[in-house]
Amino acid sequence: MGSHHGHPDRHLGHLRVGGLLGSGRTADVYALEGDADDADEGWVLRRYRDDGYGDARAEAAVMEHVRGHGYPVPRVRSADTRGTDLVMERLSGPTMLQAFGGGRLGPRDAGATLARLLRDLHALPARLSTDPAVRVLHLDLHPDNVMLTPDGPHVIDWDNSEEGPPGLDWGTSAVILAQVAVGDEPLAEPAGAMLAALLDGNAHEVTEEGLVEARLRRAANRTMTARELEVLGDAEQLICGMLS
Repeated sequence: MGSHHGHPDRHLGHLRVGGLLGSGRTADVYALEGDADDADEGWVLRRYRDDGYGDARAEAAVMEHVRGHGYPVPRVRSADTRGTDLVMERLSGPTMLQAFGGGRLGPRDAGATLARLLRDLHALPARLSTDPAVRVLHLDLHPDNVMLTPDGPHVIDWDNSEEGPPGLDWGTSAVILAQVAVGDEPLAEPAGAMLAALLDGNAHEVTEEGLVEARLRRAANRTMTARELEVLGDAEQLICGMLS
């Protein structure tokens, strides 16, 4: 497979784009292949399908910043100048969602792990801001964006990342889980248990401002389905009920 932009992927060097490994709402992930005598194949390419969505260079900078402070993210190899392609370490292991679906992880353990990952992230200094109240925010931390590797959980998909108040990050993860919990899908009940575990002992982290802003952002997110938008009010009510 060649570049869909009509010219070679120079930033890939000697690596070639291989098979599709997975697709999200905005990007596809491909295997990268080296030469026959090259063992350096431990990389993947994450490519945005829409040139106007995301900035791989900004994403790479955030990942390298948090990784430099010991936070578990894939190593970054390169980001192209167009901002659509990110080459990063290929992690082994299922996502938290896959592990849960396969019966290898309980919902309370999943929620507690998400909470720990948020606390650990917000303990790091911001990359750009000098305001001590401002931190790096992931803003899309949910079970499908955590990979359970032999070295422990690693957080992926940093394209929504910003710097700001931690309450917004907690509110965002809570709203994402609550949208599933109030739906009619098979994951509704376990998503509610994950949400309860996320908030257990951390209710003070979810600020009113953060929750309101998280709901507004989800409402404006162009990857949301009509059903996901429809349940936002119920999702916010569920969170408020757990916090009260």
